[in-house]
Amino acid sequence: MVEGKSLGSKLFRVFNYTFLIVLAVACLIPLIHILAVSLSSNVAASAGIVKLWPKEFTFKSYEFVLSKSEFLLSLWVTVKRVVLGTALSMFLSILIAYPLSKSGRELKFRTGYAWYFVFTILFSGGLIPWYMTIRSTGLLDSIWALIIPGAVPVFNVILLLNFYRGLPKELEEASFVDGAGHWKTLWRIYVPLSMPSIATIGLFTVVGHWNAWFDGLILMNSQDNYPLSSYLQTVIVQASLTNMSAEQLANLATVSDRTVKSAQIFVGALPILAFYPFLQKYFVKGMVLGGVKE
Repeated sequence: MVEGKSLGSKLFRVFNYTFLIVLAVACLIPLIHILAVSLSSNVAASAGIVKLWPKEFTFKSYEFVLSKSEFLLSLWVTVKRVVLGTALSMFLSILIAYPLSKSGRELKFRTGYAWYFVFTILFSGGLIPWYMTIRSTGLLDSIWALIIPGAVPVFNVILLLNFYRGLPKELEEASFVDGAGHWKTLWRIYVPLSMPSIATIGLFTVVGHWNAWFDGLILMNSQDNYPLSSYLQTVIVQASLTNMSAEQLANLATVSDRTVKSAQIFVGALPILAFYPFLQKYFVKGMVLGGVKE
């Protein structure tokens, strides 16, 4: 093995690192700008002089946002949606992926079942039938209208079943020899070994529920039931001074529409930014496991 690395390899590494750093900075700049605007005074924000550092530092915008009952209600709806929706989605995805990962000899009509789920990715019934189905089941204006229609993300099921199929068959056979059935084998063998894959699709599900706004606008009749993203959409696109108390209107004099919107956007994005680093180790582990083949 030749010691050291060639000049071309070193140049490629420098270029690669430089490109990734520039790309990361480009992604962070808009978020830093929003944070700076939210921490600036209304005069500085309205004048457009705030770039990447707050001008006339103040927390007035965050005090105003957190004093709005509508914002806190929508945040609570989103938290419930993320917790219930992710738990149900992961449970169903695991239960569906396990039998579909078997061969046709072990599960009759396995290919037909798999294509039944794939068909839902290729073809959709359309927005109107989707809405009418939810309305006919009595789910409108409830938290379950945001959870049940998308409870089985087929793409996540496909990712998980492919991971299951890559696990050594000997582990399952040893489990059966020890007297375990399919249920115990799934939760004692398959699920612990597939934590990198589960963490990955779990993050997809959490981000999907947290960022979803369109279904909230259509399926919720009352603004009190809006998830956070739907509420932010109405605030940012359809900004209004209605439904504000006298105290909130007085506080609005110390902030600007731009600083309030920036504060709401940053507060809405903060939980995902805080949640993501805890799953990063699973992504790295998943890539390592996926890259090792016999």
